[in-house]
Amino acid sequence: MKKLTYLTLSLFSILTFAQEVSKERVKTILSTLASDEMKGREIWTPENENAANYISTLFKENKLEYCTGSSYLIPFEYKGKKAYNVCGIKKGKSDRYLGFSGHFDHIGTSDKDGDNIYNGADDDASGITTLVGIADYFKNRKPEFSMVFMAFNGEEKGMLGSRAISEDQNLDKIYNNMAALFNFEMVATESQWGKNALYMTGDGFSDLDELFNKNAVNGLTLHPDPYAEQQLFYRSDNVSFVKKKIIAHSFSTVDMTKASHYHHENDDIHIVDFDNMTQIINNFSKTLEKLSTKNFAPKYNEQVKFN
Repeated sequence: MKKLTYLTLSLFSILTFAQEVSKERVKTILSTLASDEMKGREIWTPENENAANYISTLFKENKLEYCTGSSYLIPFEYKGKKAYNVCGIKKGKSDRYLGFSGHFDHIGTSDKDGDNIYNGADDDASGITTLVGIADYFKNRKPEFSMVFMAFNGEEKGMLGSRAISEDQNLDKIYNNMAALFNFEMVATESQWGKNALYMTGDGFSDLDELFNKNAVNGLTLHPDPYAEQQLFYRSDNVSFVKKKIIAHSFSTVDMTKASHYHHENDDIHIVDFDNMTQIINNFSKTLEKLSTKNFAPKYNEQVKFN
């Protein structure tokens, strides 16, 4: 009997480990989005649409439901030009939602000689890879919270996609039941605190980080934003949801005092710490497994500006 019990536990351990997101998977997704063939994924280019379709394929692999209509692609227009956001749902045990987002557009190419492609490996192929990684992790699991995964377009042109989808009344049922939105923005490098650590923009505006850290596993930590004077909380896609009074913060690892790759051609896969990213994705997902409506109901304080 003891041998049988040991064998059962061993098989359980192997299966549990096998369901973690692999470094190879992380590298494949990020490398595809940041490839030269994507030509910097600038909005309103064929390559940008290719990126949207690729993310849609990843959502289908993860058996996500459509957010609205009959496609993961949600069109929007700006000054008469059409583009697409990508959105998918994972139903959980509760009707309360957690949102996970990032932007897949970047700034395209330049006319200079040599390397003229702004691959955007960190900004923000890393964020998209992180949210897809979380969807991967929960593919065959049923989380406590329901989950909505949103890949925004047009962030580099003024957060066009997140603004459009946040105003989509077809998604109000989700937004009205959203406990928090985690927006991933530049998570490809090791943070100033070392590995397995991120910072949260606007950390003083809500208690999300405190509640998350109470449940965090394997040493994963959310730190206060060390670049508060740069107003990063209001400079990424999370702000489109802040305006709806949804708890929404961006999560990053990039050291803004040393980020020489920011909006440069050298933002390529060679700057990516795939081991650290994989560790963060898995530990973030394992922490999410512990969250429920009983232990995770973050609130804003009076300091936040909603307009």
